[in-house]
Amino acid sequence: MKLTILGAAEQVTGSMHLLQLTNYNILIDCGLDYEKDTYQHENLYFPFDPSTIDVVILTHAHIDHSGNLPTLVSMGFNGQILCTAPTAELSELLLLDSVNVFLSKQNKRSGSKRSRTGPEPLYQQKQVMETTDRFVTIAFHKEFRLHENVTLTLIPIGHLLGAAAIVLTVTENGSTKKIAFTGDIGRKGYPLLSDPEPLPPVDYLVSESTYGGRLHSRDTTLTQKLIDIISESCIKYPGRLIIPAFSIGRTQALAYTLNKIFSTGLLPPVKIFIDSPLAGAATEIYQKYPQLLNREAQDFYADKNNNSGFKELSYVQDKRESIAVANYHEPCIIISSAGMLEGGRIQDHLYYNLQNYYCTILFIGYCAKGTLGERLLRGDPIIRLRNRDLMVYATIKQTDLLSGHGDHNDLMDIVRQQNPSTLKQVFLVHGEHKSLQALSGSLQEENYAVTIPKKGESFEL
Repeated sequence: MKLTILGAAEQVTGSMHLLQLTNYNILIDCGLDYEKDTYQHENLYFPFDPSTIDVVILTHAHIDHSGNLPTLVSMGFNGQILCTAPTAELSELLLLDSVNVFLSKQNKRSGSKRSRTGPEPLYQQKQVMETTDRFVTIAFHKEFRLHENVTLTLIPIGHLLGAAAIVLTVTENGSTKKIAFTGDIGRKGYPLLSDPEPLPPVDYLVSESTYGGRLHSRDTTLTQKLIDIISESCIKYPGRLIIPAFSIGRTQALAYTLNKIFSTGLLPPVKIFIDSPLAGAATEIYQKYPQLLNREAQDFYADKNNNSGFKELSYVQDKRESIAVANYHEPCIIISSAGMLEGGRIQDHLYYNLQNYYCTILFIGYCAKGTLGERLLRGDPIIRLRNRDLMVYATIKQTDLLSGHGDHNDLMDIVRQQNPSTLKQVFLVHGEHKSLQALSGSLQEENYAVTIPKKGESFEL
């Protein structure tokens, strides 16, 4: 059995791992690599023949794990894509949204004219639909036989609705071995989602390391943090609060928390607009699987008063409604995508509010270096948007209390479920250099054997 790390090696995006058995090849995740904004070069090339892959197993729907599946299919992959039901539905939304992103990059504006100067789309809607036709959904905790010598079990891992850790049991040459892939590990106590579940004893573990060496804020609760910011920006002063948020996962957790705040009377009513059609579609999927939410969320939504009482929230559907929100002059909260401000309707709201002294912009997620969000967070006094230089008079705030990734302690807890004397190797992926080194050092101190693979590096298991 040979494991090759083909993506998210010494970086965060582009998760893809190949497990080669005797006459059977398994690909775990097939994500877009957009680390250096070179998606054409990095994602069109596969270091294997896609037609030789027998099955793909998908940990969760985020694009850095699912986003290159249509390319794989268009280049000859003809097998099944296995995942949970919510992952299949959320992946379809995100892949179709990726098509729109590709087209927007291709159709760049030059003055008043639109010209196709950007790169060709990696794939289009036809390829997405061909890909989603290959999804086969399986339930958590149910052993699924992939092959006469291989079984698969999916374990809830938090992070996103339907997200799973993968446990494979492989028998070859009279020997049975277990290997687990964590995917992205959720944090404990996250809104809506259950805590990551323990993994069974395995021989090899491929673990993410995004927040290695970093701890989430613990000096206040998410509820109290939002109450303080809303009170300051919308109640004490008649302003508006703009929250850039990823449409799937982050927005649903935020809306749930706001529902709890306003439904229980912790704050007087404030109008809330969710300006993202993708978020609305994702919310319907979340509502479809209440049994996968945590117990607190299930109990909350079981009380009809909590739902009927949250009348201040509106989902914005079309561009006309979005423009109306921009012209809404009462105190309000606007939640819109994208989270790093790179495109999407959020840019409309920024354009009209960056120079508004009574506006607060609250970042609830990570902003990659070079993005518009990162420039605001580092304190740039002038932002260029739509060929215009805008002075930043709005108040800029940030919190990590809605991050969907487990921190250093959460990552350590997942590995600590394994006995260091029987776990043969931990492979750390999906992290920047500093995070990888920090998590590796902590694990080695507890006597775990740790490897930080390079891209394309193979290991005989």
